[in-house]
Amino acid sequence: MTDAQTPTRDKPWLIRTYAGHSTAQASNALYRGNLAKGQTGLSVAFDLPTQTGYDSDHVLARGEVGKVGVPVSHLGDMRTLFDQIPLEQMNTSMTINATAPWLLALYVAVAEEQGADVSQLQGTVQNDLIKEYLSRGTYICPPKPSLKMIGDVAEYCYTHIPKWNPMNVCSYHLQEAGATPEQELSFALATAVAVLDELKPRVPDEDFPALCGRISFFVNAGIRFVTEMCKMRAFVDLWDEILETRYGVTDPKFRRFRYGVQVNSLGLTEQQPENNVYRILIEMLAVTLSKKARARAVQLPAWNEALGLPRPWDQQWSMRMQQILAYETDLLEFDDLFEGNPAVDAKVEQLKEGARAELANLDSMGGAIGAIDYMKGRLVDSNADRLNRIERNETIVVGVNKWVEGEPSPLQTEDGGIMTVDPAVEQEQIDRLNAWRAERDADAVQQALADLRAAAKEGRNVMPASIAAARVGVTTGEWAGEMRAVFGEYRGPTGVSKSMSNKTEGLDHIREAVNAVSDRLGRRLKFLVGKPGLDGHSNGAEQIAFRARDCGMEIDYEGIRLTPDQIVTAAQENEVHVVGLSILSGSHIPLVEDMMTKMRDAGLGHIPVIVGGIIPDEDAKRLRAMGVAKVYTPKDFELNAIMMDIVTLADPKAVAAE
Repeated sequence: MTDAQTPTRDKPWLIRTYAGHSTAQASNALYRGNLAKGQTGLSVAFDLPTQTGYDSDHVLARGEVGKVGVPVSHLGDMRTLFDQIPLEQMNTSMTINATAPWLLALYVAVAEEQGADVSQLQGTVQNDLIKEYLSRGTYICPPKPSLKMIGDVAEYCYTHIPKWNPMNVCSYHLQEAGATPEQELSFALATAVAVLDELKPRVPDEDFPALCGRISFFVNAGIRFVTEMCKMRAFVDLWDEILETRYGVTDPKFRRFRYGVQVNSLGLTEQQPENNVYRILIEMLAVTLSKKARARAVQLPAWNEALGLPRPWDQQWSMRMQQILAYETDLLEFDDLFEGNPAVDAKVEQLKEGARAELANLDSMGGAIGAIDYMKGRLVDSNADRLNRIERNETIVVGVNKWVEGEPSPLQTEDGGIMTVDPAVEQEQIDRLNAWRAERDADAVQQALADLRAAAKEGRNVMPASIAAARVGVTTGEWAGEMRAVFGEYRGPTGVSKSMSNKTEGLDHIREAVNAVSDRLGRRLKFLVGKPGLDGHSNGAEQIAFRARDCGMEIDYEGIRLTPDQIVTAAQENEVHVVGLSILSGSHIPLVEDMMTKMRDAGLGHIPVIVGGIIPDEDAKRLRAMGVAKVYTPKDFELNAIMMDIVTLADPKAVAAE
């Protein structure tokens, strides 16, 4: 190549930021601002009530409205969310699963209002319920009807919105829950197989390969970036292999592994948070350096995500990281950098071999649907191993268990370097919801709900009835209510076994302390772990329960999505000694305040309450003022220290000495 020649550059991946908060109006302003800064696609974060099928005024939505995403209760909210954003020209990713048919219906209805040609819409709904049972907890219905609804979306999109990806097989949250690379590969691919098996009878044989070509993936990239790059190459090979050998797809264009990525949030640290910038950059390289396995879309967390809700500037900074790599460097001018590399080839083959073995194991259990309990248990085990290695300093995390001393971060300002959601947002959203209900045609709503219910009962595709319901003003809670009524509601496995695992070393002194306190109490020390509200990220709660059981405590852990009333009732009926609450959605203030009031009203004010979550220092002070005994954040990674705190709080001798 001469200096006068211009190198041919590949087209950059879609550049996104995962965003949404407070209200549809505020999120719309954020989206339009990000697009003006060079973002090339949208990635919508919905709040937990929207994700789990509750309207903003439901009892379980209290404290959760607008916290981790935007509330969308009806067509009016979706209309506001995309105001002045032409959907026919946009590529939109919606991170939505249990309510995916409904949110896609609302999106289609808004596009119709804009005058768009719906058949030209481009984007993705995540629509992966299996990983929700394993890691994130925003499921509604049991696995089999959920799989049927995944198929409904895919079948509808193939017919009516052919450029839309009807499913992102999501391995991202599997890694967040502790999955090894082999587990991430195999569990995700088993999910894809379950969906394709569901879809195959729905379309003519000659059309099935094209439908396979619309299934996309959403993956994670961790800090071991060479392994992660090899994992992506393994994904490419295994997906091609499955489509050709299991389904007879011969055209290579329909066997391409298409994926978007958000790099790892699990490894972001509260301590020395500025170091997260380097982590995010290194992790992005894993999914961009390798042309053979390059992401189609990338969204990056912000440096301060472990502290709370990133500000617009923080999101801009992450977006600039992508733009610099895509436009300033020469990365996109080269063919694959690793083709024929013996070290890379060997690692890829090792990962593929491990994934194939696990896939065969899952297949013997009936596939992904039949192996949910097994996969959940393996993720809890893997996450426990990961945490144990950090505690024993076998895995070095800079600023956490090595080189912990450092200068204060100048990036953290007086506001803590994060954005907060105004508590008034919740009531304002409820007021808008009530106004919407009052202004719609009640008869048309009831007819639409009856048609939706009939479609679900009769086994018809729910998408046409969902779109019709969206047009007349049905709400998110009403749509999900019909699905619950027809298909039932699901309680997922906790992944925490009934007996001690004895895998964790160095627990003898804690077990002795537990035994001594139990003797003084006159019975086994009982610890209740509760997750109030809609936060389904149960990894931390599971690890606390897992370790407490290993230490010899009796554990009461019923999983996710409990009301404060249910937790208080369990504490009373089971006569627990300590209550631990895990809340990672940012709704800790209203939920804990409600809990503490109900505990006192029930005569349980003497029972110590501890709280863990992503909790700013000022909020921690407020929680302690409410009577919370201990507050833990991600920097408190030494689980054994937390175990000893629990023992001390339950010890009648220690209480008497105070």
